[in-house]
Amino acid sequence: MFIRQLEYMVALARERHFVRAAQSCSVSQPALSEGIRKLEKELDVPLIRRGNKFEGLTAEGQELVLWARKILADRDAMNDEIGAMRIGIRGQLRFGSIPTASIAVSLLNAPFCESHPLARVQVVSDLTSDDVLARLSSYEIDAGITYIQDPVPDEFRVFPLYRERYVLLTTGNAGAPSAASATWAQAAALPLCLLAPSMQGRRRLDDIFAEAGIGPEPRLETDSVASLFAHVTTGSWATVVPAAWLHVFGVPANLRAVPLVGPERSVPVGLLTLARVPTPILVRALASVVESTDLTFLEHLPGGPMR
Repeated sequence: MFIRQLEYMVALARERHFVRAAQSCSVSQPALSEGIRKLEKELDVPLIRRGNKFEGLTAEGQELVLWARKILADRDAMNDEIGAMRIGIRGQLRFGSIPTASIAVSLLNAPFCESHPLARVQVVSDLTSDDVLARLSSYEIDAGITYIQDPVPDEFRVFPLYRERYVLLTTGNAGAPSAASATWAQAAALPLCLLAPSMQGRRRLDDIFAEAGIGPEPRLETDSVASLFAHVTTGSWATVVPAAWLHVFGVPANLRAVPLVGPERSVPVGLLTLARVPTPILVRALASVVESTDLTFLEHLPGGPMR
C-alpha cells in the first residue's frame, strides 16, 4: 500500500468523478484507476461501485477514506513539524467557518500569516455548524469557527472568541425606532430585507423572532451578505445583522445601527480544533494567535459598546 493510492481514494471521494480526481492528483485517469485496483487487490475488498461511470464508494471504500484522510493529515503534520525545525513553520492551514464569522477568521489569519510568512491559509467560509464539526472530524479542515451552544464532544478543543449580538439597521423614516435600542417586535414591523430562509444566519434570527412571539414577513430576501447591505443602503429597507458585520461593512451614512432587546440575545462563537496528540504545528501556531487576540470588540458597535 502506498500513500499515493490513499491520495487517489480521497480525491475520488471528493470529486466523485474519475477524470477530475486524476486531474487533482496530476496523474492520468488510467494511472489513478490502476492504483485503486491494486489497492482493492491488496485489501481483497471492492472499494468502488463501478458502472459506466463512478457510482460511489462501497462501505469498505467509505471506511478506507476516513482512515486515509487521517493518515494523510498525520503525514502532512509530520512533514510540517520536521520542516519547521529547519526553516520555520510552513505548509497550509485549512480554515473553515460559518458565514457570520468571516471577520473573525480574517482577524486571526492576519497575525498568523504575519508571524509565519512561509505558511499558507485556505479558507472555506460558507459552512454550517454541523459542517464545521464534520469536516474537522474527517480531517478536511484543521480549524473551524462556529457557534458554541451545545456541549462539544471531547474529540474537539474549544477556544471561546466572542458573542454574536444583533442590531437593527434602519433609517430615520416614520415608523423607525428613535430610541437607543429597539425590540424585535419593532424590527418586524419595518419593511425588512433579510437573508434567505435556507441560510443558517436567517434561521437563527427566525428563532429569536419566534421567541418574541413574532413571525417576520420580509419584503426582500437574498442569499448574499453583500447584496443585503447593497439593498439596505438605498434606505428602502431595514435589516437585522450581527454587530460583527458592521466592523466589515461599516454603518451606511444614511442608516442607524440600533441594538436589539426584548429579548436581548447573544450566541457564543468559538474556534474548534481536533484534540489531536501530538497537535500539528500549524494548529499550535494558530492556537497561540487565538490566545493572544481579543475579539470581544466584535460584540459591540464600531467605535463603542452596545447600549
